Amino acid sequence: MATHRLAEIPAAVVKEIEAVVGPVRGVEVVAAGFNSEIAARLFLDEGTVFVKGLRLDHPRVWTQQREADVNAYTGGLAPVLRWRIRAGGWDLLGFEDLGGRHADYSPGSSDLPCVLRAMERLASVTTSGDIELKAMAERMSSYASDPDDLRFFEGDALLHTDWKPDNVLIVEGRAKVVDWAWASRGVEWIDPALWVIWLVASGHRVAEAEGLAALHPAWAAASASHVDAFARAQRRLWESIADGERPGDWTYGMCAAARAWERHRRRRLTP
Repeated sequence: MATHRLAEIPAAVVKEIEAVVGPVRGVEVVAAGFNSEIAARLFLDEGTVFVKGLRLDHPRVWTQQREADVNAYTGGLAPVLRWRIRAGGWDLLGFEDLGGRHADYSPGSSDLPCVLRAMERLASVTTSGDIELKAMAERMSSYASDPDDLRFFEGDALLHTDWKPDNVLIVEGRAKVVDWAWASRGVEWIDPALWVIWLVASGHRVAEAEGLAALHPAWAAASASHVDAFARAQRRLWESIADGERPGDWTYGMCAAARAWERHRRRRLTP
């Protein structure tokens, strides 16, 4: 379920920020994204900063800690965390403002190779065991058609897992990845597999989307039956997300894409 985005930053929150970073000269609220109550660009004397925040009593406030922990390992791939403020009932993260634009996932887009390079770079990142991350096997436990399938998703790679175009910024010809709230641990091919669904939802045929994912080195090492199991789990996950949503909601498109991918994988097994 998406988190309600505030149309403006409460004045009390602005005061808490100013107590740490100095005067806030302007605020530009950002509409994109689903994980934060506050998401805005702040104009300060020394430049701009991007702030995202949740109330300390919000059920997903743990995502703030996750983003802060992961940031230490994503230099050059994600915006740098400049400061964190936990005061006035809020948990606030201030990141460097990268500017740029959201990635275009449509067929033929010149952004696609940039996204793939960022994904490949992430696959080479190693983290210490002190970061608390959910395992993909745990996250998929309610959606696997066979509990034995969960072992296929186990691994130590740092995964972003939320590859919606809003979370990828194209900055000077490079893809930068934001919003690490759902970062997890798992096998390396899961991120390109999740990208397949977003590509299909963005207009690609399933075979074309898989062809792009196959350019990721981890895809070649993936067992086809393991990917099949993940496609089944993703179809169930998106069906559960779309259930009860309003007709026309964006989740319907993702659900349709996940179903199309699972059907494509199933046809592979048809004699």
